[in-house]
Amino acid sequence: MRRHDGPGPARRRAAGDPPGVRLGRHDRGGARGTVRTIDVHAHVFPPALAEAARAGDAPDGIRTERVDGQEWVVHRQGYRYPLAPTFHDVEARLADMDAMGVDLAVLSPAPPLFLYWSDEGVDAARAVNDAVAGMVAQAPERFAGLATLPMSDPAAAVAELRRCATLGLRGAQIGPHVEGTPLDDAALRPVLAAAQELRLPLTIHPYYVGSTPGLDDFYLTNLQGNPWQTALCASRLIFSGTLDALPELDLVLVHGGGHLPYQIGRLDHGRRVRPETQGCRELPSAYLRRFHYDTLTHSSAATGWLIDLVGADRVMYGTDMPFDMGGGPLEVADPDVAHRNAERLYALKEESDE
Repeated sequence: MRRHDGPGPARRRAAGDPPGVRLGRHDRGGARGTVRTIDVHAHVFPPALAEAARAGDAPDGIRTERVDGQEWVVHRQGYRYPLAPTFHDVEARLADMDAMGVDLAVLSPAPPLFLYWSDEGVDAARAVNDAVAGMVAQAPERFAGLATLPMSDPAAAVAELRRCATLGLRGAQIGPHVEGTPLDDAALRPVLAAAQELRLPLTIHPYYVGSTPGLDDFYLTNLQGNPWQTALCASRLIFSGTLDALPELDLVLVHGGGHLPYQIGRLDHGRRVRPETQGCRELPSAYLRRFHYDTLTHSSAATGWLIDLVGADRVMYGTDMPFDMGGGPLEVADPDVAHRNAERLYALKEESDE
């Protein structure tokens, strides 16, 4: 595993170089792309849970319904999304990966399965993680897996993270808060410390923002709420001194880091002039390379700018598939972004592009 080496990026794109990530298909030279590609942002709804939802026996009242021939997952809060076969069927997922030119997917449970609000959270997390490990075992050369953790019970979350390490899962995916409790809260510090100790990366993924004034219309709970949640969480981890206290903790920010990278100058200015912001040792921009980022900005220009800002060694290919807000296929020319960074971060088998 690698560590960050200071506030400046280890390698930036040279002026005039292509951005290395462009919207469009891969350059396909064989069954998959000529550049090995690892998707670090790939969701699943495990098959055992899908069957339980159909039978009305899933945790927290998760169920399915069929509308105009399409099967939907429906959560108690009203959150709903199509249950595409690629969510739970391994063969369908592999076929989809082949079509997109993806060689390996790092599978993570759909974020609504966090179940931080449920009394069944601990048992549900174990069941989901066992199912994710089972999917990985069906195609270990094509899949790696991330756990979900029962974060409402920090002691149980630590125990589950340790158990998942023995299952061969490569890290965990957690929310940017736990039902309103921020990740920098002292009660959650043992979970972050355990991840650092085990050298298991934590992917921070937003989940349902809920009814918020101004976000209720136009799907803005997702379009603006998700990147806002990510930026808020990362900002708190910086300003609270949490990143200073856990210098070896690896954190992944999805959706290109949300709004954080693009407003980092404002955070730096606040650190210079506001007394409330003195809990961190350095300017916020010095912590940007404490995070890893995916490419899911839906904009080649934005992703290229992100690479310029944080360095190509901190950005990894990610799609958010099979959700409809997924980015679909990208043309990835930079081998660091395409696979090497993910191989290093998740201790995956490293392969040459030759």
